[in-house]
Amino acid sequence: MSNLKPLPWGGVGVGFLLCLLLASCGLYNKYERPDVNTQGLIRDVVVDGDTLVVNSDENFGDLSWREVFTDPQLQSLIETALENNVDLRNAALNVKMMEDMLKVAKLAFLPSVAFAPSGTLTSLRTDPAVNTKSYSLPISASWNVDLFGNILSQKRSAQMKLLATKDYQVAVKTSIVCGVANLYYTLMMLDEQLAIVTDMEQLVKETWDMMKLQNQLGMARSTSVQSAEANYYSVKTQAVDLKRQIREMENAMSLLLNEAGHQIPRGKFAEQSLPSQFAAGVGIQLLTNRADVHAAEMALAQCFYDVETARSRFYPNVTITGTASFTNYNDALNPGKWLLNAVGSLTQPIFQHGQIVAGLKVAKAQQEQAYNTWQNTILKAGNEVSNALLLYTASDEKSQLEDQRIKVLAQNVEDTQLLYKSKGSSYLEVISAESSLLNARISKVTEDFTKMQAVVNLYQALGGGSK
Repeated sequence: MSNLKPLPWGGVGVGFLLCLLLASCGLYNKYERPDVNTQGLIRDVVVDGDTLVVNSDENFGDLSWREVFTDPQLQSLIETALENNVDLRNAALNVKMMEDMLKVAKLAFLPSVAFAPSGTLTSLRTDPAVNTKSYSLPISASWNVDLFGNILSQKRSAQMKLLATKDYQVAVKTSIVCGVANLYYTLMMLDEQLAIVTDMEQLVKETWDMMKLQNQLGMARSTSVQSAEANYYSVKTQAVDLKRQIREMENAMSLLLNEAGHQIPRGKFAEQSLPSQFAAGVGIQLLTNRADVHAAEMALAQCFYDVETARSRFYPNVTITGTASFTNYNDALNPGKWLLNAVGSLTQPIFQHGQIVAGLKVAKAQQEQAYNTWQNTILKAGNEVSNALLLYTASDEKSQLEDQRIKVLAQNVEDTQLLYKSKGSSYLEVISAESSLLNARISKVTEDFTKMQAVVNLYQALGGGSK
């Protein structure tokens, strides 16, 4: 036995549906990148008002982190951090969750199927020993026909969200690589500064001893001895402070490695070799290499498809439902029979308390916000690249000047000590010369470190570290 119901559409209904299909063709559009102006995105580091022009086929950010950070101990630390870091693990889990959500969005194209068996047992009042049994084994299927792109646009929106989540994972990886590198170079800078202070400690101790001897011989005042002694303790204090900073940086590195605080193996500051020639890349490369820029664009694409989804809600919802049931419900004394049923329904929204119109307006406003965020993210990326290049250039120039300053001050220390012994200069000139030399040597190391840091910042600003 079968019970088939025809679809409730006549010729007029079919014509109406065809008109709707033609009107909804725009709902199937794919996202296309809007125009964006990247002209002059990166400022020239020398000429004011000019912009950097480089070969757009080359990009320092395209290098793998192993090509940039060649120190074996640093590479080992980066590998450990990428394997153990909690933020990166959580980012990977976020990607997995988005992949599962995308699978759900894709399955929305398939009909939903349900199986709900039931049965009853009835006793007759006249003869309780006689039982009437009835059963039903129904299988129902419902298919939402995506004629107007509602399900398609939701699936595409989920795809964009997945890509944005993957971008976040890349951004976390890049941040970890560059974070480990910065901490590693900071530790070596502090080691070098501690070595300088230790050397200077020996020098000021010799000066103090010399003045004590001259004071005993009646050739120097007690004030000179006191000043030399105070200068010695000042240098010792700097050494204590540097040791504290080293321990703090080791703890910070250990945390990045997801390990308890421990000593970090590292090389020598003077033995580090980093690239000194950079192709920064311009224009469209900043849109493809930077994970945050790409994620902002994927958010824009997601909003584009959300607008498509909001528009599709103005169109009818077409649903086809079918059921098949093997049952003896109609006549319990006979064997079971098949009952078949198919129904097509079309629901056209007419009045929804303004919710559909408001939903479209909100989706368009969110799309405009996403576009503004994307544009601003691009400008920030160009700003970071410009600042990193400027920092490298300025630090390199200052480091060379500090070299010249150290040579002059080293000779000045030697000359003032000789003059002091022959009473040609005062003890204050000796102490002042030694302090100036110490500060210059520490400043030189700081500028060299800043130059290293600028390389790391530039690499990160160009979207490197993901390979």
